[in-house]
Amino acid sequence: MYKKPKNIHLHIAYWIFVLLVLIRAFGFSWEDRINAFYFVSMIFLVVIGTSYFFNYVLVPRFYFTKRYRRFAFYTFCTAIISFYLEMLVLLFTFFFLVNMNYQSLDTDAAKPMLLAVVLYLLVFVGSFLLMFNQINENQQVIQQLLEEKEKMKKSFLKIMSNRKMTKIAYDDIVYIESLSDYIKVITSNKEITSKEKISRLSERLPDTFLRIHRSFIINTDRIKEHSLDEVLVDDIRLNIGRSYRKEVKELLNNNASN
Repeated sequence: MYKKPKNIHLHIAYWIFVLLVLIRAFGFSWEDRINAFYFVSMIFLVVIGTSYFFNYVLVPRFYFTKRYRRFAFYTFCTAIISFYLEMLVLLFTFFFLVNMNYQSLDTDAAKPMLLAVVLYLLVFVGSFLLMFNQINENQQVIQQLLEEKEKMKKSFLKIMSNRKMTKIAYDDIVYIESLSDYIKVITSNKEITSKEKISRLSERLPDTFLRIHRSFIINTDRIKEHSLDEVLVDDIRLNIGRSYRKEVKELLNNNASN
């Protein structure tokens, strides 16, 4: 799994900053910023390659998937390889930059350990910044997923009314009433009739709906209060059937305790 870099302008700005820091650091040690620029230009590819391979290959493929042993192993291998490339760059630079003033070099500046510390410090800083950016992006993605999930929760009841299919959002339904050979769906702002049996309709409704009478099914999210023999949904009082009282009482008490 490879995560593609985003916000390319931020990446460019960051690496320009890194370039300037390296030039200043090695230029100060060597007392020669021009030669430091040549050297940093050579090692810069190793710095960038190590950073992006770590952040966009190892981290998403192994760390985010909780394969920590492989992550540690491949991170160690990456460190060894990048350190080896660092040594090659060092040899290549001193071999070809024949005009470099070796007398002005501080001996500490050429130590491989110093180069490794500088390299991995930059990789660490870059990793922190990139992970911080990824956290922000992931939070935005999570927020979008939650919003989509909330939309999916608002599903619909489909019934035939006036010879056409009608969709009614479950959240809008207050209660459903059975009247001889048809049913009436009462919503917040209208009533919809359909030639359908209430017993069959009840099988298609989600758990938020409860049958309290042979003629009534209520939306429990709309309940304002209830007693042994009646419930108040929105501003409408409905009787609880004698044969439904025990089941309704248990379900409503369980919902209240939860």
